[in-house]
Amino acid sequence: MLASFWVALRFIHFATLMVAFGGALYSGWWAPARLRPLLSRRFRSVMRTTLTVSAVSTTLMLMVQGGLMAGGWPDVFLPEVWLAVMGTRFGNLWLWQIILAWLSLIVLLLKPARRMRFLMFLLGFQLILLAGVGHAAMHVGLPGIVQRLNHAVHLICAAAWSGGLLPFLYCLRLAKGHWRQPAIDTMMRFSRYGHFAVAGVIFTGIINAWLIQGTLISVSDYGEMLLAKCALVALMVVIALVNRYVLVPRLSTNGEQAQQWFIRTTQAEVVLGALVLLAVSLFATWEPF
Repeated sequence: MLASFWVALRFIHFATLMVAFGGALYSGWWAPARLRPLLSRRFRSVMRTTLTVSAVSTTLMLMVQGGLMAGGWPDVFLPEVWLAVMGTRFGNLWLWQIILAWLSLIVLLLKPARRMRFLMFLLGFQLILLAGVGHAAMHVGLPGIVQRLNHAVHLICAAAWSGGLLPFLYCLRLAKGHWRQPAIDTMMRFSRYGHFAVAGVIFTGIINAWLIQGTLISVSDYGEMLLAKCALVALMVVIALVNRYVLVPRLSTNGEQAQQWFIRTTQAEVVLGALVLLAVSLFATWEPF
């Protein structure tokens, strides 16, 4: 039961962190300057919810890790167990994860100037820190440095791609009215940089599999679940390619119908992305052998 709760927390933490990163990326960088205030207002409630849930889930993960390392549920609520976890390598890194998570929420609530760009960097640092725990930290020395750097790039690319899908859907709807041109410019930036994000996910994912398993394909339970994850990512890539090279050219000639298909296929990408995160949250707790 405690292990299942840990998996659920991992999924919630990854999902909220990526959605928040995508919202900050659009509102702070990809959108033209005149569209950024509108996107910031539109995603304020979403960002508030995701950052709150992210901060709470991050804190709970430290507590649950204590229970997993000690004797179970009773140890989850013992401060001395939390301190013991903080003394581990995981705990040292995760303490910073907690600090950055709560700091991100405070920055959003205080509403400082250019907060979305600042949030983008804070959330990016949290993604990078995730590369220092779990299977990504199984090697030491130079191989360990390469593995962590590779996994950090993998997480940033994945967050830029999957986390950017919800703002992309909103821009699709904006493209029908007064904000048509800046919305289209924003979507084109997502498409342009999305090529690099997708390529980065695939390339770093291959390296991750090889560094963790020692081979690209393994007959273990971990390897089979990894293949299932790869199949889901492959479906996302196919949908992304159809959107970019089939539906986009049709927007000018068959705009309404093409836009409806665009919305549905992007929604399908969101669902597939959630399934990928669920798979990762599950098999990341398994032994890769």
